[in-house]
Amino acid sequence: MALALSLGRRGQGNTWPNPAVGCVIVKDGRIVGRGWTAPGGRPHAEPQALAQAGNLARGATAYVSLEPCAHHGKTPPCSEALINAGVARVVSSITDSDPRVSGRGFAMLRDAGIEVTTGVLAEEAARDLAGFFLRTEEGRPFLTLKLASSFDGRIATATGESKWITGPQARRWVHGLRASHDAVMVGAGTARADDPSLTVRDLGIDRQPVRIVVSRRLDVPLMGNLAKTAREVPVWICHGPDPDPVLQRTWTDLGATLIPCDVARGQIDPGALLRALGDKGLTRVFCEGGGALAASLLSHDMVDELIGFTAGLAIGAEGLPAIGAMGLERLAEAPRFQLGETRALGPDILHRWIRRG
Repeated sequence: MALALSLGRRGQGNTWPNPAVGCVIVKDGRIVGRGWTAPGGRPHAEPQALAQAGNLARGATAYVSLEPCAHHGKTPPCSEALINAGVARVVSSITDSDPRVSGRGFAMLRDAGIEVTTGVLAEEAARDLAGFFLRTEEGRPFLTLKLASSFDGRIATATGESKWITGPQARRWVHGLRASHDAVMVGAGTARADDPSLTVRDLGIDRQPVRIVVSRRLDVPLMGNLAKTAREVPVWICHGPDPDPVLQRTWTDLGATLIPCDVARGQIDPGALLRALGDKGLTRVFCEGGGALAASLLSHDMVDELIGFTAGLAIGAEGLPAIGAMGLERLAEAPRFQLGETRALGPDILHRWIRRG
């Protein structure tokens, strides 16, 4: 099952709106087939592993990181494929929360006389598939907030200089994180100040995440990197209900997708933002700031995972803070996270924090 989960992670960022699932077929103690969800979500993991196993699948055990699907969509149900292949046993981590599947996949297998074991490495599977479950159950994607800052929590000097606070190892790690998410998101201020590309580079990956800018007024540079490449790599701009019609037409002509969102207290409402992205099929979003967007997401309890890269330098109070004003008066009001991981990356420290509960 650990191998099936690791195979499933290979699909993270590539399979939305479908879950990234892994499958391993074992016969007489030997792996005879393995597969994971293909880019775009099809084929699913099970038929790929079964095709590799061939006739050896008969009487074998299939280890699947999520309950096999039970409904007819663009492809036949994976439960049906397992039954037709003649597997004797199916071991799965976790039940699918999709109402079209939930429990039905296991029931189909048991009705066909196949032994079913569930709950193996379920907590690990729940973490890996959290984005799929959140979209199914709450209509929004899993949100990771990344902050790269100095030791004193600054992301730029008073003059705006920010390249580079962290070293090459940390920056390469960020590209890997981008690749494992469906989309990379920044606020309009970051788009204006940094003119980012928001692409995955130097990892040999040809499939890029969607690039999202949150800009109430669509005031994103029309001559910047995002505008110049909007027809090559998708650009989505989440804006308020009253954008400039000229900017609307211009960005549409450039190839961007415009997504209207509700506004609350002068800002894009974070809940409405994430629900709109969920409606578009996204399951995992990687937010890289800036400070105002980070503060808004944290204040509205929309951050599921915090990933910090901390460098060993101090910039001082006049520097730009990593997180904008949140209006907190008491520590009890501050969102708290549980430490999940720390590691050294060259001269910098990575720390990953998980949303409590």
